[in-house]
Amino acid sequence: MRVIAGTYRSRQLSSPRGLQTRPTSDRLRETLFNILTAGNPRTLEGTVWLDLYAGTGAVGIEALSRGASKVYFVDSSAQAAELVRRNLHSLNISDGFEIIEDQTSRALWLLQRQRVSPDVVFLDPPYESTGEYAKTLLALEDAELIWAMSLVIAEHDRHCDPGDEFRQLRRFRKTVQGDSALSFYRLGPVAPAML
Repeated sequence: MRVIAGTYRSRQLSSPRGLQTRPTSDRLRETLFNILTAGNPRTLEGTVWLDLYAGTGAVGIEALSRGASKVYFVDSSAQAAELVRRNLHSLNISDGFEIIEDQTSRALWLLQRQRVSPDVVFLDPPYESTGEYAKTLLALEDAELIWAMSLVIAEHDRHCDPGDEFRQLRRFRKTVQGDSALSFYRLGPVAPAML
């Protein structure tokens, strides 16, 4: 597993055996960031990210590599939080991030109290935990975290669709690659050509 592009391009990231995590593949991460940058690599500069169910931290680290100003890595697993720390340390990343080792619902409450306003929220719960998608997407819709231009992206198994609408949070794009898929959401009515 490696960083695809940006400051830390081609640098390796750790994902030790035995950890109950399924890192976002290099290919799917490349697809994700190609969609987000759409030919303009500077699109992500200065953005704020939430990397929920962070696992190895690969998606948030990719965002930092491409110019994000801050990434909040959230995972309830002590092993995963330590792995994110090790991956950040191996790249000599010492600022622009916060690691929150807690349940996602409590972390969202904490971030709301801190008045964090993310541009991008990425969530990748374990594929078998299908209930986590609706729970987290509804919590995001309820929280005063995301705003009209926030982009929420869920990685999921292609055969397990998280859903189209979570009150005002609505899916406007779905991309399938192999056994995985990415669903893109925004608040309110979505114009067809947003991405």
